[in-house]
Amino acid sequence: MSSEFDDIEQYFEEFEEDFEEFDSEYEELEAELDAEFPIVRAVDLTEVKVRTAVLMKNEMIALLCLKTADQGGAICRVDPRESAPAVQIYDDPDKAEEWFSKSLNSSLRNGWNVVYDGLPLKG
Repeated sequence: MSSEFDDIEQYFEEFEEDFEEFDSEYEELEAELDAEFPIVRAVDLTEVKVRTAVLMKNEMIALLCLKTADQGGAICRVDPRESAPAVQIYDDPDKAEEWFSKSLNSSLRNGWNVVYDGLPLKG
C-alpha cells in the first residue's frame, strides 16, 4: 500500500522528467529560431526633434505634429473634419521636415491661423 507521500513523490518525479523533456525541446527550438532569425541590433535614435503646430479656423482647431530622428520621421495631422488622425512616415528626416513645412504653408493658404508652433505642450 502506498502513502500519499509516495504518490506526491512519484508525481513530482514525473513532472520533473516532463519538464526536462520540455526544456530540451525548448532549447532546440530556440537554437533553430536563432539560426533562422538572427537578432537585429536595436537602433539607437539620436537627434530626436519634435514640433507641434496648433491651427485655428472659424470654430475648428487642428494639430500638425512632426517628430524626426536620425533614422526618419513622421507627420501626424489631426483635422476636426476627419474621423481619425492621419500619419505619414518618412525614411528621411529632411523629407519629413520639408513636407511638414509644405503642409503648414498649405494650411495657411487655406485660411488656417497658427495659434502655436513649437515644442509639444505638456500639462
